[in-house]
Amino acid sequence: MIEKLIQHIDTVTPLSNEEQDIVRGLFKEKLIPRKTFLLRAGELAQYSAFVVEGCLRSYALDKNGYEHILQFAPDNWWISDMYSVVKHSPSELNIDALLDTKILMLQRTCQLSLFDQIPKLERYFRILTENALAASNHRTVDYLTLTAKQRYEKFCHLYPTIINSIPQKSVASYIGITPEFLSKLRAERG
Repeated sequence: MIEKLIQHIDTVTPLSNEEQDIVRGLFKEKLIPRKTFLLRAGELAQYSAFVVEGCLRSYALDKNGYEHILQFAPDNWWISDMYSVVKHSPSELNIDALLDTKILMLQRTCQLSLFDQIPKLERYFRILTENALAASNHRTVDYLTLTAKQRYEKFCHLYPTIINSIPQKSVASYIGITPEFLSKLRAERG
């Protein structure tokens, strides 16, 4: 599993064999069965997770128990509650598996050690953070300016590998519509 992460890192900054060995020693493999939590709201997030295979999602629950999905993490994506990880505060998010999912977990203390041992990995994580911020801002603008149909089309383009394998109520929650309206959009799309 770790080789997939090393390949992902190499797209940004190539690692020497010695550096690859350091990376191999700091990540922990884990299988998250479908419908199982990686993190529950109220817990302290101590890890960031790289999805090797499967799909995780992060979401918050409102006072009525309605899910507000912030992120999907299919293959080769990272996920965590970064606020909880960095600020050492209880998570406001739940992270669970929509599919059986294989992940590599990196504890925050190991990440900081990784930066000391392989300084160029700070660049890798900086680029990930910049991309995540840009994607979050773009999603907010889309939510404010696009129609539901346009948001659905963008979702299909962004997540082509999971659109047909995750629950449609999760897709509806992510794009901000009801499952019934999503069914109508899917029928129109064909």
